[in-house]
Amino acid sequence: MRAAPGAAAALLLWALLVPAGALRAQGTDEIRLEDIEKEIARTVERPYHLGGFLEFQPTLFGLDRDAAFYRLQFFDRDEGATAAQYDLRLRLEGSYRKDIFSLFVRADALTTQGDLDSESRIDLLEGFGSLKPVPGLALDAGKKVVKWGKGYAWNPVAFIDRPKNPEDPELALEGFYLVAGEAIRSFDGPLKTVAFTAIALPVDRDVNEDFGETDHLNVAAKLYALLFDTDLDVMVFTGGSRTTRFGVDFARNILTNFEVHGEWALIRDVEQAPINERGQAMRRVSDVMSYLVGIRYLTERETTFIVEYYHNGPGFTGGQMEDFFRFVEAGDAAFRSTGNTTAIRRAITLAEGAYGRPNPMRSYFYARASQKEPFDILYFTPALTTIVNVEDRSFVVIPELIYSPVTNLELRFRAAALVGEPRTEYGEKQNDYRLELRVRYYF
Repeated sequence: MRAAPGAAAALLLWALLVPAGALRAQGTDEIRLEDIEKEIARTVERPYHLGGFLEFQPTLFGLDRDAAFYRLQFFDRDEGATAAQYDLRLRLEGSYRKDIFSLFVRADALTTQGDLDSESRIDLLEGFGSLKPVPGLALDAGKKVVKWGKGYAWNPVAFIDRPKNPEDPELALEGFYLVAGEAIRSFDGPLKTVAFTAIALPVDRDVNEDFGETDHLNVAAKLYALLFDTDLDVMVFTGGSRTTRFGVDFARNILTNFEVHGEWALIRDVEQAPINERGQAMRRVSDVMSYLVGIRYLTERETTFIVEYYHNGPGFTGGQMEDFFRFVEAGDAAFRSTGNTTAIRRAITLAEGAYGRPNPMRSYFYARASQKEPFDILYFTPALTTIVNVEDRSFVVIPELIYSPVTNLELRFRAAALVGEPRTEYGEKQNDYRLELRVRYYF
């Protein structure tokens, strides 16, 4: 293999892929290297691909029985100090390409069993067809994740994508049903590439019903430019399902190992309805801005640092969240003393909306450090992540170990510690800590 790596690798791949019948058909003829290379090329160029992974993930939750979100979830019962959950997931991904047409499908089959929840479901994450009639032009139709934005943990300009989980941003998202067209043109000079994307996204009771208000056709567009080695995007979204919004983003490598990126979004006519501690809503409509700035840095020792600051324009202030927590406390006290569930059930409804979404407040700081193969341990990557709520100074710390002992097998252990004073975001979460092991086998 060291003497002739190209020929040896080709021979090995050929031996694995060529059917036995084809070998017998050659009889005693001489095996020529060019024949092997032709067979490899034919195999590699197969029009279809099927893969995915099988995943098992047990999780132990340390419950905080004094927290507001614990009281809302289990106001009429006590689940104890800990709870276990077991997830079994099968992910299938397939693609097919023929001439100018291609098809891509990604789906999950998930079974969850545990102390807090038990369910089984099948989710189509993506399933769309693409048509490329000429170079530089593509048409897509179906369920697709668009992936607008340059941020790692958050994307304020992702107008038609579901929000990421900032504690695990690399998880695959579920798309929406849409029709998209993209045209790309390349140039010589400072402006190297220009691309224009247009998207139509319908919403009714049976299609994209969780996107927003139904019975509307929404449209979005993005203009991309690679100018002076800087990636730039300008976006716009309008339609009746959500209010009109505008956005820009950028990403640039200052050095080969140092990248800066940012996003800015203007969201028109946002309705905000924070409540006071008595549960009275104060509604107002205004234009708000969300933005993100971040860096990614890779050291000579292959340590990667990602740092981001995120301002969430539609989010709540610290005082508004404190009023919500006081309302929960009052509703819980009323239920325990009189049995009246009116206030606590209203608080549950609010928690299912804006108050219970990930990162519901205004300002957040994200930092992650990961080290590739420390101490020369192959296929081993430790990492440490933290997300800080800048307004109330509560935070979560997530240490992580990823190891691949054999080909196609990945083991990941994560712990999450949630730290905060009473009436702060992370101080009032349902859990004090979380321990999880993810065993994933790729095929």
